[in-house]
Amino acid sequence: TIGYAITVSGCPKSDGSRGDFGAGIADGAAVLMHSIRLSSVRTPGSGSRYDFKAYALVHTEAESCARPALEPLGYEILVRDVPVPLDEIRGDHLRKNVPKNGCCGEKEFVKLHAYTLTDHPVVVHLDLDTLVLKPMDDLFDAMIKGPPRGGSSGGIDVAFGDPLRPPTPGGPKDIDAYFTRDYNMNHRGMKHAGVQGGFLVLRPSQKVYDEFVSIIREGDFRPNGGWGGQGFGPFYGSMTFQGIIPYYYDHLHPGTGVELNHCVYNNMADNPRDKPTRNDKVSGNCRDGYNRPDKHDVCEDCRSRSLGEVVTTHFTLCQKPWECLPQDGDRIQERLCRRFHGEWYRIREDLEVSVWGRRAVDCRGGDRTAC
Repeated sequence: TIGYAITVSGCPKSDGSRGDFGAGIADGAAVLMHSIRLSSVRTPGSGSRYDFKAYALVHTEAESCARPALEPLGYEILVRDVPVPLDEIRGDHLRKNVPKNGCCGEKEFVKLHAYTLTDHPVVVHLDLDTLVLKPMDDLFDAMIKGPPRGGSSGGIDVAFGDPLRPPTPGGPKDIDAYFTRDYNMNHRGMKHAGVQGGFLVLRPSQKVYDEFVSIIREGDFRPNGGWGGQGFGPFYGSMTFQGIIPYYYDHLHPGTGVELNHCVYNNMADNPRDKPTRNDKVSGNCRDGYNRPDKHDVCEDCRSRSLGEVVTTHFTLCQKPWECLPQDGDRIQERLCRRFHGEWYRIREDLEVSVWGRRAVDCRGGDRTAC
C-alpha cells in the first residue's frame, strides 16, 4: 500500500480572499484522491498492483477548515506543527527571512512530515492542484524491489535521458526519492535548480526526517550561497522545501535521488525557454541548460506532449480547474491546458457518478437546467 499525502498550511482568509491553499480545497482534494483511486489496484483495468491510503498533513492553524473538508473525503487527518519552531533556528538569516519565503514560509516544512509515514514502503506527496493520470508502479517497483539490472530504466522517464542509477562513488545506491525541478525559476549563473514543490516520491524514514530537522535547526542558509553555502539558493522557495530537498539529495546524499522528466511527471505546460513563444515557435535559451551546459540548446517543450504520455499534471500555469478561468485561446500552452482541465472535469464527473451516486448530466442536450 502506497501512502499519498497532501499538506494544508492555512485556511482561507476571513475577507473572502484566497488562503494558502485556496477556496478549492474540497474540490481539489476530492478529484485528486479519485484520480489516485483510478490509477490504483482498486480500479479494474488500471493495470496497477498497488493500493493506496491518503493523508492530509494539516498545520495546527488549519485544522478548523481542513478537517471538516477532508475527513469526509477519506483523508486521514494528521495535525502537525512545523518541524522546528522559528525561535529554535540558530541561523539568523534563515530565522528572520523564512516566514516570508516562497508561498507559505516556514509552514512549507510541514510537508517533511511525509517522511514519518513509515507504515508504507513509499509515500507520494502531491499538492492539492495536481492530478494523477496514470499508475506509477514503475517508480514504486524500482524503490521497493531495486532498480532493474543492466542499466535499464525500467520504463521510467528520467530527466535528460540520464541513467536511472548514475555512477556514484562507492557504487550505485538505492533510490530514495524521485522529484522534478522547477526550471521556470532558473536564471543564468544559478548553481543549482530547485525542486518543484508539488511532486515528491519518497522512501519514508524517521532517520531522514530527523536529519532534516537537524538541518533546519542549524539554519545554515547563507544570503548569497543558500543551504550550506553550496548554491542551493537563493531562489523562490529556496529556504524551504524547494531548496532543502535538492540540498539533501544532490549534496548530502548524492545518487539517492532521481530527477524525473518534468514533461511526463508533474507536467505544468511551461515554456522551456527564457523568451516568449510566438505562433508556436520557441525562442531563447533552454532554462534547464543553465544547469546542464551539455543540454544548453536541446530542451523538450512539455507543451507538445500528448495527454496519454503524461503521468501527473500540476495546475500552476494552467490555473486551477475549479476557478473556471477561460482556456479558449489557441496558443500551444492553452491547447494542452484545455486537455488537462478536460481530464480534471472528466475525473470529477466519474467521482460524482460512480462514487457519490449522482446522475450524469449531458449539457450538450436539452437538460440545460442542470448545467
